[in-house]
Amino acid sequence: MTTIRNIVLVHGGFVDGSGWRGVYDELTRNGFGVRIVQNPTLSLEGDAAATRQVLDTLDGPAVLVGHSYGGAVISEAGTHPNIATLAYIAAFAPDKGESVSTLIADPPPGAPVPPILPPRDGFLFLDRDKFHGSFAADLPAQTAAFLADSQVPWGVDALSGAVTEPAWRHKPSWYLVATEDRMIPPSAQRTMAERAGATVVEVVGSHAVYVSQPAAVADLIRQAAA
Repeated sequence: MTTIRNIVLVHGGFVDGSGWRGVYDELTRNGFGVRIVQNPTLSLEGDAAATRQVLDTLDGPAVLVGHSYGGAVISEAGTHPNIATLAYIAAFAPDKGESVSTLIADPPPGAPVPPILPPRDGFLFLDRDKFHGSFAADLPAQTAAFLADSQVPWGVDALSGAVTEPAWRHKPSWYLVATEDRMIPPSAQRTMAERAGATVVEVVGSHAVYVSQPAAVADLIRQAAA
């Protein structure tokens, strides 16, 4: 059995790869080779292509990890031959023909509504004043403010990009449910994880659990690598 020593991390919408720093530090201390994809979040096709560029450089099998919208990206790009397992961190896990747009079209009754502002020139932002409570409630106010003020415009085309052949139908998956998530309802996370046949771990955390609880996220990734 080949030991997986490579990890590739894919960020979601509104943020960039720097949020993975704590997870990166945890995993590199354990001797993993970790790469972070700076996907531009303009289109699902483009983000999958950016991910595959990184996967092409690997010297062995890897765990492909996605947070939030990054789950759609790894579902699309994870069929790459260098990917052995997948790890979803409070992430979307679309099936064939599904997109983030279709997955959020019918929220569960009573679920919090993410404070996404109306699109401007084809791009979305989160309401800065509501960013802390919705995206990053378990982070210090100053850290959440930095994330809110450094938002990456999220392309409407990325949300509507449909997955062609979901990698989770072919490769083992792990899923970390953030139980206090106010962006993707925990019930929706559990449903997607069950459909994917994923090994599930639940962590008390916000949507930004990959920033607030890097040790717990790294532990799930180590399980996927094992």
